[in-house]
Formats: sequence, structure tokens, C-alpha cells
Amino acid sequence: MRAHLLNDATAERYRRSVTEGVERVAAKLATTRQPFTGVTPDALAPVVSAVDLDRPLGDASAALDELEDVYLRDAVYFHHPRYLAHLNCPVVIPAVVGEAVLSAVNSSIDTWDQSAGGTLIERRLIDWTAQRIGLGESADGVFTSGGTQSNLQALLLAREEAKADELTKMRVFASACSHFSVQKSATLLGLGPDAVVSIPCDRDKRMQTVALAAELQRCRDEGLTPMAVVATAGTTDFGSIDPLPEIGALCAQFGTWLHVDAAYGCGLLASTTRRSLLDGIENADSVTVDYHKSFFQPVSSSALLVRDRATLRHATYHADYLNPRRTVEERIPNQVDKSLQTTRRFDALKLWMTLRVMGADGIGELFDEVCDLAQEGWQLLAADPRFDVVVQPQLSTLVFRYVPERITSPAEIDRANLQARKSLFASGEAVVAGTSVDGRQYLKFTLLNPETTVKDIAAVLDLIAGHAEQYLGENLVHAS
Repeated sequence: MRAHLLNDATAERYRRSVTEGVERVAAKLATTRQPFTGVTPDALAPVVSAVDLDRPLGDASAALDELEDVYLRDAVYFHHPRYLAHLNCPVVIPAVVGEAVLSAVNSSIDTWDQSAGGTLIERRLIDWTAQRIGLGESADGVFTSGGTQSNLQALLLAREEAKADELTKMRVFASACSHFSVQKSATLLGLGPDAVVSIPCDRDKRMQTVALAAELQRCRDEGLTPMAVVATAGTTDFGSIDPLPEIGALCAQFGTWLHVDAAYGCGLLASTTRRSLLDGIENADSVTVDYHKSFFQPVSSSALLVRDRATLRHATYHADYLNPRRTVEERIPNQVDKSLQTTRRFDALKLWMTLRVMGADGIGELFDEVCDLAQEGWQLLAADPRFDVVVQPQLSTLVFRYVPERITSPAEIDRANLQARKSLFASGEAVVAGTSVDGRQYLKFTLLNPETTVKDIAAVLDLIAGHAEQYLGENLVHAS
């Protein structure tokens, strides 16, 4: 069994095994003609369940053969130009190289004595990102597993900085279009079910600052503590960006922590044409960024940035075996002092490799391409009488729904759109997302692949219309 351990004696076996795995994936990518096979859970589950995990196959080649049946054949491939569903991006090759390196070396990034160079690389990237945001010389941060963890830690810091006597009197303000992790974080932090105050959005799905000002004042008048405002720079459903300068001014007026959830919109930090959409983010006390959304990085690669590094002390705990207090006096940089996690992957290496090969402008150009594509897609939808499109995109998301020419009930239109999405997914020809707008069923394109074209969008719209029309036609026959 020692022959399977990665070390100096098995380096050649490692090279052969990983090369074979890479060749299998490369062949699959080269021959994949649609984003999904359409396999159902009922069809695939027995194949996976039939694998006897107590009877090993003995070598990587056999395991890769089996992997074709249980995973590779039916995986959803985000690199395909007709994958248009969620915030999953195709990944850049330098980041995948970084992934291979970090997995093999297997550094744990929590303490200096486990990852000397990794610690410094992560810190350098945190400084780089904070500089791009404009947080100032006292800024700091840490890599996280994703936006949900970043938002949780940000609100933890805000809670501790608020210094309120009663947790149940704390309030967090977020738009009606904000990410569900805000509510989840408030619950995990013990703030109570009424802690998150939902602020209505305008027609462009951006937080209404007049309503925010009124709620902040009401909070203060009722003797409650306005703990934090969460402004979103790139909502999950619409890609909308809240008015950051106005929100920042209100937070300054009321002495409230400003957290900007830029998990999606962080790609604008590298944009060569749209950086101004993030104006005002420099006023934030904390910022969430997801490099694995708009920096084209493999999951996971996210970070939390803070304006004042001293606030990260609220996540600091010392253990004698890991990061004893003396290491602070000895100026030993331990990343666990800033993180909610202990053992942590060296995910920063992927972004490091990307910047060293492509540069920030290269990342920004790719993100600008998908934002330009979304504008073209919006024009296509706005001119197509078969569809109702909700809002002109600021980033790369389009929310719309099929509306039949003949009059039918709103509930029937909802079912037609839902069925169209299901049928399209089952066909494997394209993958789109769905959401709810004012209680009605809508469809969603999240465009993060620069290889996707307007022709792809038009073709998928035709497929959606076809599936919806087929559903309505069948129902009409059954009804008669």
C-alpha cells in the first residue's frame, strides 16, 4: 500500500497517474458536444450504488475507467457555451495548473510552519485585492471557501464591533434581492428571526436608499442597534449593483458597518471598461469577493477583505499546539489567526498563477466580454415578442420568461416556463436556471463563458420557446 503514497520513491508513478487522468479529462473536454447528457437521478443512482467500495480496483487506470461511468460521462460541463445557468464559470488553464500543484504539495495554509511560502502568497494577494478595492493601508483579509463563509465572517465582525448589550436588538439591512446567506448568517450568529430587515428594490433591482434611510432611522428611534448594512455588488438573480456611494454615506451617518457582497461583481475590479460600476466600494468596512465566479477560478477561491485589520481579532483563538500567543510576539504570520477555518487549502495559488500568466487585464477582458454579451442578449430578448425580460443587465445575467401569443392564465405561463426549463435540461442541449420574480416563474441566463455567442443565446431561446409551446399544446389537447 505504501506504493500509493506520494513521495520521492513514487514520483514517477505520480507523474504517470496524473498524466493519464489529465489525458482522460482533456479527451472528454475535446469531444463534449453538449453541456449535459440528460441523465436522471433514478438512472444514475444505481450505477453509483453498485460500486463496491470495499473491493478496490488496484490501479488508477481501472478507477478512471469506472469514473467514466459514474461521473465523467454525465457531469455538467461548465466550459460548454450553452451552459447558461448558475454562477459557475469556465476555468482558466493557469489556475488549473495551480490546482494540480497545491493538491500534490498539500500545504495547509493555517500556520507558517505548515506553509511558509503559501502564507506570504495569500497575504500578497489579499493586499493586491484590497488595493484594487481601495480599502487603504490598514486593510487585511483572508481567503475563504466561498461567499457564504465570507458573508458570515463579515457579519460576525460587525456584530462584535457593534458592542450591543442584547443580540436580539441588533438589525442587519439588506435588499430584497440580496443573497440568502445574509439571513442564514444572522441565524447562525444568534441574532434572531427578525434581525434582517429587507429593503425594497427599485425597478432596476437595486436597493432603494430612501427606504434604507427610513428603516435606519426607525431602528434607532425604537432603541435597536443598526448593526450592519449589506450592499450587493452583483445580485445572484439580476447582477444588479446597489448604489454604493449613497449607502456608504448613510452608514457613515448612522455609524453602521457597511459590508459589500461583491461575490459576483468582483470581476469589475479587473475590468478595463466597467470599474466605475464599483465606485463607492472603497467606503466598505468589509467586502466579499468570489474569484471562482468572475475571475474564472476553480472552486473554491474566495476572500473576505476588511478595512481595519484589527477587526479580524474577533475571529482569533489561540491553541498551544498550533498558534500559541508567543507567535504573535515573535511576528510569525499565522493565517489561522484571521480565519473561521483551521485546516485550509492553498486556494490562493490558483489566483497567483493566473495573475502571473494572464495578468489582471486578461481576467478583466474576459469578464468584460461576458458583460458585453449580456447586453447583446438583452437587446435580443427585448426585441422578441415571445419573451418578457425583467431588467437591462449591469453585469452578465438575464432574467426573462416565455409569454405565449394567445391569452392564457399566469399560472399556466408559470408552468410552461418551468416545464420548458425541465425539458431543456432533460435533453442536455443546454442548461438554464430559474427563479421567481413577484411570485411568477422566470428563467435565467448567467453568462460567464466568453465562448458563448449571440447565436448560442438565440438558439437556446428557440429551444425554450419550442418546449413551452409543446407543453401548452399538449395541455390544450388534454383540456379539450
